Amino acid sequence: MKPIIRILLVEDHLIARIGISSIINMQSDMIVAAEAKNGEQGVEAHRKHLPDITLMDLRMGGMSGCDALQTIRREYPDAKIIILSSHSGDAEISCVLRHGASGYVLKDVLEDELINAIRVVHNGKKYIPTNVAQILSEYLGSESLTPSEQRIVEMVVAGLNNKMIADRLYISENTVKSHLKNIFGKLGVNDRSQVVAVAYKRGFVSLNN
Repeated sequence: MKPIIRILLVEDHLIARIGISSIINMQSDMIVAAEAKNGEQGVEAHRKHLPDITLMDLRMGGMSGCDALQTIRREYPDAKIIILSSHSGDAEISCVLRHGASGYVLKDVLEDELINAIRVVHNGKKYIPTNVAQILSEYLGSESLTPSEQRIVEMVVAGLNNKMIADRLYISENTVKSHLKNIFGKLGVNDRSQVVAVAYKRGFVSLNN
């Protein structure tokens, strides 16, 4: 008899949580051992239940899936965490993989793929589906944003002008302009509106910001 894979499900949408739980609990070798509706609860539930696999929603109110992932991995370096997301921006995918995610699954996949991902990760392997690998390969070799540039992109998306950004970061407007020039080059854009479009597409910011 196969060992039962104990799963922690961290998902902030009730309907999605019910649906995913139902799919998992229909499997003879899996069970949802615990559920959480945000990152903070996910971290606490992981400490309490020590699951074999954690399925973690990426974008949640409060502590994000990426932040919860990092917190859990600091305490439990061998924790196996699969990120669930409705979004396919390469920046988000790269971030969670860099911080130790064992897999990344888009929520629109068929249930068979989700179950396969759980089994693959439980067997000690990484699970990166073809469509996610293609997204990553599209931007392979492109230069990543520095933390300062990331913050400026977030402010541009929020509608702040150069003076407002300079005041927020306690730097000069010329420094902001220099950062923006570098950002334009890295993102392959020519103006601020294009920065906003690419930032959403690639996952440098989310619609929740």
